[in-house]
Parts: sequence; structure tokens; C-alpha cells
Amino acid sequence: MAVQQFTGLDPRRIRANLESVREVTGDRVEILAATKYVPVEEMGALAEAGVTLVGENRLQDLEEKHERWGDAFSWDFIGNLQSRKLKRIVPLVRLIQSLATESALEQLGRHGGPETEVLVEVNLAGEESKGGLAPDALGDFIARCPARVEGLMTMPPFAEDPEASRPYFARLAELAAEHGLARLSMGTSQDWRVAVNEGATIVRLGSVLYK
Repeated sequence: MAVQQFTGLDPRRIRANLESVREVTGDRVEILAATKYVPVEEMGALAEAGVTLVGENRLQDLEEKHERWGDAFSWDFIGNLQSRKLKRIVPLVRLIQSLATESALEQLGRHGGPETEVLVEVNLAGEESKGGLAPDALGDFIARCPARVEGLMTMPPFAEDPEASRPYFARLAELAAEHGLARLSMGTSQDWRVAVNEGATIVRLGSVLYK
């Protein structure tokens, strides 16, 4: 089944949607535009609309979009982090949001450093289909990380009701506090309001901005 791309993006509509989100988030929450389904030629509409932070899921798309639009945005990596590709990701992004494996930790030691900023992904529901550490593995993992761990990220199980995500967001906030971490990347177009209510500092939005 073909994945729907966001095409014909209207900067005025995106700007209005962005302002509506900011009315809820205020200045303390960063609004990240998830661009997995935004073609490279449509990225200019985001810049024109006032989007300043974008997140990519795949290295190939990150490289292609960064080459053309690099100075227009700050870039985060938010997808499944393949350790063999980390060397090429690190120079392009301000933040890797999905650190969660021993192999990625090893590659960070080779290609990152104390100035490299990361979020550790936590799999709070124990879903086999998703990446992320178990909560009880966090302390040791953070202690061994050669990069600067700024916070945590999670993706709760999908549910039609945004309220179903609340316990996961609340637990992530608890874990961040336990480990002295300030940044929380949680919430997507479906449940971002609940995430903000539970302390998100970054929300990752797609359709709610583009449609």
C-alpha cells in the first residue's frame, strides 16, 4: 500500500495551524514538524510558514533534505536509529531522539562525543514492534553513554482515545525526574495535547500542522 505524501502544502494554513498549537503549548514546548511524509520540494512551505525545527526518520531523506534546506531549519533525528548509519547522522542534527541500543552506544563512542546531544528512547509498554529501552535499564545505559543525555523520548501504543496515552507520558516524566533529565519528547498529532499536559518539552507533529 502506497504511503500518502503531504503535497501541495499551503504555508498560510501551516502557519495558522502552528499558531493554534502554540496557543496551547506556549513558549516552553518546542514544536517539531515531522517530515517523514513531506517531499523535499515541499519543505520550503514549512520554512515560509515559520517552522524552525524538523525531524526526520530516515538517513537518506535527512541527507537529501538537509543538502537543499539545511540552513532553513534545525534538524533532529527521530526514527529508528541504525548504528551503522550514526556516523553520517551526527554531523547533520542538533539532537538524536531515539538512542536505545548497545550498538548505537558503541558507535556514539566512535563518532560522537560530549557535545553530541541525545534523548534515550524508552519502550514503556514493552511492545516488541517498537524500539526503546526498558525503564529499569535506563540508569546503567545513561551512565555509559559517551554523549550528553538531555532527556527521554517515548511512543505509546496507538489508541483512538488520546487519554490512553496519559499514563505513559506521566511515567516518562517520572523517569526523567528520577534521572535528573529536563527534556521530554512525547506526543504526536493524535495525542499532543495530553503530552503537553503531562510535561512534554518537545511534541512531534505531522498532519495536525499540514492539513
